[in-house]
Amino acid sequence: MTAPAPWWRDAVVYQVYVRSFADEMGADGIGDLPGITSRLPYLRDLGVDALWITPFYTSPQKDHGYDVADYTDVDPLFGSLTDADALLETAHGLGLRVIVDLVPNHTSDQHVWFQAALAAAPGSPERARYLFREGRGTDGSEPPNNWLSIFGGPAWTQVPDGSWYLHLFDTSQPDLDWRNPEVGDMFEGVLRFWLDRGVDGFRVDVAHGLYKEASLRDQVRPEPTPDKAGKTGKAGKARKKKPKAAESMVERVLKDEPMWDQPEVHDVYRRWRKVLDSYPGERMAVAEAWTQTAESMALFIRPDELHQAFNFGWLGTPWKAKDFAEVVTNSIAAVGAADSAPTWVLSNHDVIRHPTRYGGGPVGLARGRAATLAMLALPGSAYLYQGEELGLEQVDVPPEARQDPSWFRTGEPGRDGCRVPLPWSGSAPPYGFGGPDSSEGSQPWIPQPSDWAGLTVEAQQGDDASSLAFYRRALAARREVFAGADETTEASALGKLLVVRRAGVTVLVNTSKYPKALPDGDVLISSGPIIDGLLPRDTAAWIR
Repeated sequence: MTAPAPWWRDAVVYQVYVRSFADEMGADGIGDLPGITSRLPYLRDLGVDALWITPFYTSPQKDHGYDVADYTDVDPLFGSLTDADALLETAHGLGLRVIVDLVPNHTSDQHVWFQAALAAAPGSPERARYLFREGRGTDGSEPPNNWLSIFGGPAWTQVPDGSWYLHLFDTSQPDLDWRNPEVGDMFEGVLRFWLDRGVDGFRVDVAHGLYKEASLRDQVRPEPTPDKAGKTGKAGKARKKKPKAAESMVERVLKDEPMWDQPEVHDVYRRWRKVLDSYPGERMAVAEAWTQTAESMALFIRPDELHQAFNFGWLGTPWKAKDFAEVVTNSIAAVGAADSAPTWVLSNHDVIRHPTRYGGGPVGLARGRAATLAMLALPGSAYLYQGEELGLEQVDVPPEARQDPSWFRTGEPGRDGCRVPLPWSGSAPPYGFGGPDSSEGSQPWIPQPSDWAGLTVEAQQGDDASSLAFYRRALAARREVFAGADETTEASALGKLLVVRRAGVTVLVNTSKYPKALPDGDVLISSGPIIDGLLPRDTAAWIR
């Protein structure tokens, strides 16, 4: 008899951005662990299997928790270790698994290790935990290489004694040197600390970035090319962590990236897999690995490494049937070679919300529902981002309210627009974000739009046409239709109609401008009304 698949293989996981989910502690406008605990029944009723919580560890909050000062404690802003234990106990009692974020590429500059490094001399053991190097030029006043920060500007900062340290993100996030065995030992201890407390898994931040080429050589970037006006443009900005659109694997020219996706990183995850496997209860880890190909992504999920890796090719796919089909086919083939299953995602806390990417307004929302329904029919697991079940779009946060460190380094809007706190109830901000008794008119850490009254959980609860009702139906249908299904899946494009066949079900997504005739069969669920036997534009359906 075939053993049942582990829980994570086809789980639906809901991402909780802790600052923006629910505020239970003192109504200070910032979400916290007790706030998450109070809303766990909502997630159970939504129909998800697990939640992933963004970092809640001790942190100066320069990058909203992704700058960790202590990996084994809770920042007082979010609660305490007792609150974390209560969250885990409550979630498990409701049948929900809990995944926590792990940030191994860098620490905060307030971490005791980095403070010790600053106090120590060049070449000391304290500095060997990070990537300190001497500068170039006759007086060492130039950065050690030409690498750029993801958040804009140079990836190096000079300290008073003249040495430079690497930070692929903000200056407050110094990169660790994973060639130093102390680093690996410290993180094994962190894994065990949280596994002992009962967490079910880890989402690994920047999983592809831990090792850099040992030489720290310059990155080779394309020469500047004249633009249409004849002016020479800048070449080689730091690669963003998110693609604008999926590219053909045949046409793609791989970029030179000595700071990303080095082969040594896989030894880290082999060590972690042994730790995870030593605990009962099918503990797991999912990689945030922004690799350049589906094939390189699949290397992170070989049988002796991590369990999942986000499929960012799906997230970056434009609204085209042919491109959707190509990503599905390539992704399934790549992870199949690694004896694993895909992990699909459309939105998260780092990218523009997918209804807005698909055009915004009624068109973007219709396409967002259709893409979600298609995703939930695919083999493997799916990750949802908080608020997408309410139909939230990207918010144009006013400049004076922006807090993303990339905004301050580049002048570009950054990621604040997808991180606006959730609306729970009421007719005006803060929409019950601080609980049902929170006062009207006060604002959370990022201000909420004044026109969200119709998008609150309360407003959508009894509306069968709402986004919330659609997500509940879709998640229930996934569990009923595809639970234990054969993972053999075929995807193709018939003109501008995406066709996916799996487990005796045909999934259709109409990306054209015109309605399409439906094949014979029973419509199990659709993302919008079926009219006269026709699938409207920007609509998906499951047919058996």
